[in-house]
Order: sequence, then C-alpha cells, then structure tokens
Amino acid sequence: MADWSRARVLIDPVDLPFAILLRPNSAHPSLQAYNKEEVVDADAIIRGPLATLIELVEGRVDGDTLFFSRELIVQGDTEVVLALRNTVDDAGINILEDIAVALGPLGHPFRAAASVGSKIASRLQRDLTTLGVAVIAPAVRQSDAQSIRITQLEEEIKVLRRQRPRSARQVETSNETP
Repeated sequence: MADWSRARVLIDPVDLPFAILLRPNSAHPSLQAYNKEEVVDADAIIRGPLATLIELVEGRVDGDTLFFSRELIVQGDTEVVLALRNTVDDAGINILEDIAVALGPLGHPFRAAASVGSKIASRLQRDLTTLGVAVIAPAVRQSDAQSIRITQLEEEIKVLRRQRPRSARQVETSNETP
C-alpha cells in the first residue's frame, strides 16, 4: 500500500456505535476509533455488519459477493479499497488468533470463549433469520392477497363502467363538469 500511505479509510461496523479510521501507512499504520456522530474526513468508507467485516478481513468471505449483495457498502476512492483488499488478502489475518497471541497466558481461555461466542452468535443469527421469516411471511402473504384482490376489483369496475348505459355515462359526465 505504499502508493496509499496517506490514505484514510473509515471502517464503519453498522452494528456498533463507533467507526475506525485506518491509515495504512507502511511505516506507521494506525487505527483510531471515532464516535459515529463525529465527522471524519476519509478517502474511502467501508460499511457493513461487524461479523461480516471480520470475515472479510480474515478472507472467509468474498468481498465482491458482499458488495453486490449490498451487505457491504463501499464509498469514495475505490482504488484505495482495492489496494487495501489486496494487502489484506496477502496478509493471512486471523483477528481472534492475533488477540489470543497478544494475551499470552490468557490466550487459551480467550480462544475457548471466542469459539463458544462465535457458535452462540451464529446460532442467534440463524434463529433471528428464522424468526424474521416467520413474522414477515404472513404479512407478505396478506399483502399479496390484498394486491390480488385490488386488481380483481379494478377489473370489475372497468367491466361495470363498460356495461352502464350510454345515457348514464353522459349524465355522470355532465354532473362532473362545473
């Protein structure tokens, strides 16, 4: 990322109250957290759920797929984002393992807790998706049924209008004009 040493990339986990400003300067890279209410000048912004951003950094998901499915939003200088993506892809990052190593003797309990937490989060996400489908599906079916009924009623009105005697239509038209 030598060409982008002065770049500022705002990483915005949409499910957290803060965003992270990354300066990928190879000599002095930095990360700085900001409250989302603060205005931060950035060359590019990457937005998405925290779990998705972590999976992206660790290379477990495809960024293009996330972008086109709109699960990941990229704004600003896309060249900076592509350079960052290529750098991250080559780095072989494992965030949880990096944290565990940094914790030294507490790394093993951290790994165990992270594993359990990851399983709970995955299960929770699946359950919330199932719940969402269960709650939304009846409303969608009802809306679809109403839409069909409205279309039927509109067709019936058209037929009735065509069946009215001509004199009734003329009277109605003359009553409508001032």
